[in-house]
Amino acid sequence: MKKEISNPTMKDVAKEAGVALGTVSKVVNGLPVGDSYRIRVEEAIQKLNYQVNSYAQGLRASKSHTAVLLIPNTEEPFYASLAYHINLALLKQNYHMLLCSTDYDSNAEQEYITMARQHKVDGIIGLTYNPDLVIHENIPFVSIDRCIGSHVPCVSCDNFAGGQLAAEKLADLGCKNVAFLRKGSSISNEPNKRKAGFENGCLARGLQYETKIMGDDEPYEAFEQFLESHIVDGRLSFDGIFCVTDGLAYFVLKMLRKLNQRVPEDVQVIGFDGIHFFRDIDYVCSTIVQPIPDIAKMCVRLLLDETMQEKSSLICLPVTYAYGGTTLKG
Repeated sequence: MKKEISNPTMKDVAKEAGVALGTVSKVVNGLPVGDSYRIRVEEAIQKLNYQVNSYAQGLRASKSHTAVLLIPNTEEPFYASLAYHINLALLKQNYHMLLCSTDYDSNAEQEYITMARQHKVDGIIGLTYNPDLVIHENIPFVSIDRCIGSHVPCVSCDNFAGGQLAAEKLADLGCKNVAFLRKGSSISNEPNKRKAGFENGCLARGLQYETKIMGDDEPYEAFEQFLESHIVDGRLSFDGIFCVTDGLAYFVLKMLRKLNQRVPEDVQVIGFDGIHFFRDIDYVCSTIVQPIPDIAKMCVRLLLDETMQEKSSLICLPVTYAYGGTTLKG
């Protein structure tokens, strides 16, 4: 009885197939060989359960066919959707994705970049929050939502246009007095432009507006206090609210119900991102939709396409409005 080989090598495959080692190497690396040789090698690989060492292949070819995705977490639906679509886009290019979750830790972001260099990945796609992040020039890097420097391309949706669209939609739906609510990082990034776009839309349409802006570390209860302070005779003075993310809109909707305000009859709410309920096609709320699949494809294209010699420092992709039940139809 023939003894089974526990960790077969390329030499074992060559012996099993009765061919030269160089022939096995050509088959494994996708180089042309005669059909009869290729079939014998493929049968031997299957019989021995030989596993190609893609890391070693990468070292020889100066390519690992692996890219790192750096994101804050996979708990928030927007980040999870982004990771899903970037992985799909990489797989279509025969690349593997290494997922690194930082939980907004600036030190962890830098440590992951160092780790990526040591593992000789072909590039990094990062949604980062470290203002002092060091990007090494010898490894391709594509940033999402934050312009890091002229040498690092940034991909984002058109946040200014999205904020303006939210204001215009609320005006079209009959709102007169609106609020802008934001919770997020103080670091300069593209999503900050949502506020400027919203203000521009309000001014253009003659909407009265107020803003409530809080940092990541501040409690959501401050928004409830803000809204409660604007209730007169049981009625909220705002008839429209724009939340900087769908995640924030989700919490605001709960607050409004607690304050006995009807949505959308008393107050209409628009979020931002285009998040769907789990396993459902319905949106969490009426929302400005980020084109997440297109953002993912553009990030991968910029990272891997060596023919794109002059990469734009900022690429903005268009957004759209989607009804999600928290605004009037119209």
